[in-house]
Amino acid sequence: MAVSKRIVLHFPKRLVERSIVSRLVKEYNLDFNILKASVTPDEEGLMVLELSGKQADYDRGIRYLAETGVRIQSLSQDVTRNEERCTHCGACITICPTGAFELDFATRRVDFYGDKCLACGLCIKACPPRAMELHF
Repeated sequence: MAVSKRIVLHFPKRLVERSIVSRLVKEYNLDFNILKASVTPDEEGLMVLELSGKQADYDRGIRYLAETGVRIQSLSQDVTRNEERCTHCGACITICPTGAFELDFATRRVDFYGDKCLACGLCIKACPPRAMELHF
């Protein structure tokens, strides 16, 4: 049976220079679509991928990633905004890789579009009043 799943990969500094994703194609017969990537030498890397292939190959590929030291986050979770906590400071706008936040110039408020959100969690860390929340 074929599967297609979106995941976030967090690469420790020591793995950024290695060709880990290409092994998913060559050795585990998986196809991938890079939805977002931020990989810089000597820094932690972040990659949002859509992986697809046979379930057994997917499971083996995920096991390989985990054994290699890549932290894997599933996108089967949602990020929501606690409207009572949000101060509309805009810290989330610049950090969001998908543009799920936009400033409404007329009201000077930040709009959140959950349908654009990949649940990468970057806004959760960046939000000073902790208005962004992760739900599984």
